[in-house]
Amino acid sequence: MSKVYSLKTIQNIPISLDEAWDFFSSPANLKEITPSNLGFQIVSKYHGEKMYPGQIIEYIVKPIMGIPLYWMTEITHVVNKKYFVDEQRYGPYSMWHHQHHFREITGGVEMVDIVHYKLPLWILGDIANSIMVKKQLNGIFNYRFEAVEKRFGRY
Repeated sequence: MSKVYSLKTIQNIPISLDEAWDFFSSPANLKEITPSNLGFQIVSKYHGEKMYPGQIIEYIVKPIMGIPLYWMTEITHVVNKKYFVDEQRYGPYSMWHHQHHFREITGGVEMVDIVHYKLPLWILGDIANSIMVKKQLNGIFNYRFEAVEKRFGRY
């Protein structure tokens, strides 16, 4: 049985909590903070403009050699201006649970992302994580960190 892996990132952003929540709770802004080489696009027609519990968001991503993969997530929990959680309903992982937390700090907002994920194919999934997936996820979150700094400034 393959393992459950986790990833945690923390970023301080020099903006108000309202501004942070408005930006990060809008699915339309996901593309701006996702590396272009992933070919990320939202394909759902009725996903809404702001996050809400039960919201389904469908994507196409191209994480490996430009091969398109369908990914569906559900926003399972939302506490306004505090956190929201997305969970994979269909896609490349056996399990994907992504928490997005926000809290006011002096001069801005602290944003914390906590991801728990599991890969399919038992030991082959663990090998894939060691060789590629962990590195790719870290790269995506590093890109996101830089994209957020570019948009909002350095804390």
